[in-house]
Amino acid sequence: MRRLFKLAFFSQYPRDAYMLMLASFINSTGSSLMFPLITLYVHNNLHRTYGEAGFVIFCQSLAGIVGQLVGGSIYHKLGVKKLLIGALLLQCLGQFGLIFATDWFAYIMVMTLNGFLMSITMPTISAFIGFRFPNQQYRLFNVIYVSNNAGVALGTALAGLLATISYNLTFLLNGISTLVFAGFFFFYLRRIDIANGQENSIGGLSVHPQKGILELLKAYPLYLFIALGSMLLWFSTSVWGSGVAPYLNARGMSLSAYSFLWTVNGLMIIFGQQITARLNRNITKSLPTRLIASAMFYAFAFFFLMLFHLAYYNFIIVMLIATLGEMLVSPTIPAIITKTTGHFAPFYLGLIGGFGSLGRLIGPVLFGTMFDYYGISPILIVTVGTASLAATSFYLHKKISQSLVLE
Repeated sequence: MRRLFKLAFFSQYPRDAYMLMLASFINSTGSSLMFPLITLYVHNNLHRTYGEAGFVIFCQSLAGIVGQLVGGSIYHKLGVKKLLIGALLLQCLGQFGLIFATDWFAYIMVMTLNGFLMSITMPTISAFIGFRFPNQQYRLFNVIYVSNNAGVALGTALAGLLATISYNLTFLLNGISTLVFAGFFFFYLRRIDIANGQENSIGGLSVHPQKGILELLKAYPLYLFIALGSMLLWFSTSVWGSGVAPYLNARGMSLSAYSFLWTVNGLMIIFGQQITARLNRNITKSLPTRLIASAMFYAFAFFFLMLFHLAYYNFIIVMLIATLGEMLVSPTIPAIITKTTGHFAPFYLGLIGGFGSLGRLIGPVLFGTMFDYYGISPILIVTVGTASLAATSFYLHKKISQSLVLE
């Protein structure tokens, strides 16, 4: 039986898709060593307030908005190879630079640069997958998403332990994993070019849309309400780094207690696939419905935490519920956009990613400052409201965008 399962799994996707899964796993493992602990690093090592920690994430997210828009806009101009590998190599240097950024302002500058470079790669990779595997988009977005979060499960399990030894060790390993990711894409894209006999043959220079930016923006039913819903959701999920992390820290819990929540997140994504598969078969059958359901899971999770946040095990329960929402929304947004916008997908993926980064930009500053003055309870009230508004925005998208496809 186990052998039959393995054979079915390895015959389910194209062979090079599994190479993408492995590379994504390695890269996400390195990234998750550092980013869940930003708030605690700023507070405990740089001796700044939680509000100031939120300001760092604000700067990083602001740069991320620009990065997403730039990455989506220049995808067809540079081609996937130059854009992706160049951004990853520069990102690697930025991550190594954190080792030497011991001054407060230097740390802000380097984190901002990393936010910009990392965000350039996001629409690039999503668009590449959509162009490379046009007939299996949703399934491959989901399986790459699972691979990423398998790395998150491993990385966050190690993050607290490594951070107690040295934060510089987490910066070093993060940079190394990004370098490996860049090396993978260099040889992977080179092999594709050789096989097809041309440069940038997949999602690159050979596809050159002629529509202007203003013309693309006018097709707002395609993206606006997805973008607003995404912004509201990622705003609300800022509670983990700028509400939950300082709350657990203030109660004297270790770094491992917080990083374990992200291990739970990663494990749920890996082992909870049957749950979302059944939901998608029986309840959330359409892609827009999955977006609405994801926001409802988030709203319920934060409402539960608002009522029961005194016991640590309740944070684990809430992470499990919220992760169901994440499992529905993360592969669905790129699948909808690549399906409905075709060759213009890089632009719209970058635009929607920019809206999401705007939510990540506002959330940490607001929540960090609110925690400094009022604690966690008002923050949770806000997250319930914004997640509910996200569900409404996704519902509006479902209503107005039916049968609309950009040609």
